[in-house]
Amino acid sequence: MAELIELQELIEKLRGKMNEVALKKTLTDPEVVRASQMLDVLLNEYQRMLNEKINK
Repeated sequence: MAELIELQELIEKLRGKMNEVALKKTLTDPEVVRASQMLDVLLNEYQRMLNEKINK
């Protein structure tokens, strides 16, 4: 369960950073796109972990 909480905190931190950068730059800026892609990876991992916990 601790892993899920840690991942959730990381997701929120990255989401905040991405939003902050997106307000200063365009949404297609490489830095914004990279942050978005990293966020997608973390969200997918979070969903996978959640599904594993539910299906146990």
